[in-house]
Amino acid sequence: MFGGLLNLAQPALLALPPENAHELALRGLELGLLPKNRTPDPASLRQRVFGLDFPNPVGVAAGFDKDARVPDAILSLGCGFAEVGTVTPLPQPGNPTPRVFRLIEERAVINRLGFNNGGHAEALRRLKARNSKGGIVGVNIGANKDSDDRAADYVKGLETFNGVASYFTVNISSPNTPGLRDLQAPEALNELIGRVMETRERLVAAGQPKRPVIVKIAPDIAEEDVRAICERLVAHAVDGIAVSNTTITRPIVSVETARQAGGLSGRPLFHRATVMLARVHQATGGKVPLIGIGGIDSGATALAKIEAGASLIQLYTGLIYEGWPLIGRIKAQLADACEEAGAASIGELSGRRAAHWASQPFE
Repeated sequence: MFGGLLNLAQPALLALPPENAHELALRGLELGLLPKNRTPDPASLRQRVFGLDFPNPVGVAAGFDKDARVPDAILSLGCGFAEVGTVTPLPQPGNPTPRVFRLIEERAVINRLGFNNGGHAEALRRLKARNSKGGIVGVNIGANKDSDDRAADYVKGLETFNGVASYFTVNISSPNTPGLRDLQAPEALNELIGRVMETRERLVAAGQPKRPVIVKIAPDIAEEDVRAICERLVAHAVDGIAVSNTTITRPIVSVETARQAGGLSGRPLFHRATVMLARVHQATGGKVPLIGIGGIDSGATALAKIEAGASLIQLYTGLIYEGWPLIGRIKAQLADACEEAGAASIGELSGRRAAHWASQPFE
């Protein structure tokens, strides 16, 4: 019965305007309309990353649950972790509508949302209410568009959510907040991450938990800057790097909608994001856990991210076109890959084809 409903729901959601469909999906999760996954994950999918025990490596990327409305529902669908946000200190409406555009033939989306969210207070209230439920729930933090000190906004994110976040993702990679990606320049990044990590140490000294800090970067970083950026992140001992956000390039996209400004996600992003992932894996010597994001819409693309260097993966646009059953299909293929390779853990497959991917040109 539920399988039939899920099959019917996907075309119905695609018939709606994108933001209406997104809100309907959130409401469905809030109301518990989707079946819970009660099948235990294979032991081969479990791994310890960032000091956290993940039951499987599949998560939903930030942007789906901006205001921490449904992290537990996402976990109940079979995800190994959930990530809420991006959340900014003050509420902000984001950019004018329309601001989300589907490219159905390309299995892609362009968005210029601009960190629309209800602010720290709203998300904190919800996360406090579910804090005893367990599960890995990360908080993706950002800066307000009109902030005079964007680094201070990230500091405030740590201070606000340290008691309820399993980990933090420092999002400096969205193309939809003017000037935000400038924080990825090596010197600016050095200052920002320095302040973030100093804040974490101050919180720990005050008796609070030490939360992992992951930095999310864009796929459009200049090739000559990748090594310098990675060197700074390693020097600051960040716990992980998320690769990557949306792209402002337009690879293999020719439809009229592709002329829209904003970040492109989905299938056309897969190659570029995976090449960047592998290059970051090599630049960090495979010593920093990576989250692979961008263009995952099948078990094969999920496995490719792992082989390119990811320890964990996140998806969003793939769910728009494939629906929630995609999570189960990905986990099944990853488990099969472990069995075929004779690997006790999915972590043993991480990076085994990084050299191949890193040698590929961006398209």
